[in-house]
Amino acid sequence: MDKIQYLSQFNLLHSLSMEDLIEMEELTVITPFPKNTFIQTPASFAEGLYFVKKGKVRLYQLSAEGKQFTSDILSEGNVFGEMAMISFGTRNHYIEAAEDSHICLMDPKRFENFLLHRPRFMLSLLQVLSERLNGMSQLTQHLALGNLHDKILHALMRLGKDFGLASTGEFAKINFPLSHQEIAHLVGASRESVTIALQELVKEGFISTGFRTICIHQGKLLERLAT
Repeated sequence: MDKIQYLSQFNLLHSLSMEDLIEMEELTVITPFPKNTFIQTPASFAEGLYFVKKGKVRLYQLSAEGKQFTSDILSEGNVFGEMAMISFGTRNHYIEAAEDSHICLMDPKRFENFLLHRPRFMLSLLQVLSERLNGMSQLTQHLALGNLHDKILHALMRLGKDFGLASTGEFAKINFPLSHQEIAHLVGASRESVTIALQELVKEGFISTGFRTICIHQGKLLERLAT
């Protein structure tokens, strides 16, 4: 598959014509990243705008004690990075491939010129940025105010929204593999405390679990989180 076909599958790029896609192809470098390899660290940060073509990437930061906190998980069609005109707030993040991924990098200066001549695409990009910032604001509020059980439920609801749910009777499976440690990174807690909380949530009927799988009872979760 050539790069033009790759680019045409990005949700963000649906507003571009074939002529625009051909021009953008000249600005794009596609790089494969095996699972668990770094795309960026705070020390290796370089200005640029990235698109996730294939796979998923995890954005996280480290506390003063060295504890990881996952701020976002991005899948195909999502964008991250920082440029003079646009910032997704990723400068101080570790960004790693959560699974085998293909990442597209845009040349910053040439891409800025590209944006100036395509206001419709610029508006689409700003909408993505606004949605990302709103999502991060809500996540920060939930993590700051909720108890551990509610933090986990909010994180699971968000993952279900981002990656989809597959119905399995009363429960719906989150279409993203999750370990207890990965959930701990999402809510800023220890793996041990998350394991205990998950067991309690299973007993209360909010979730069911399997090997790296979690199913949520949407009705009960929505009722719990609304109170």
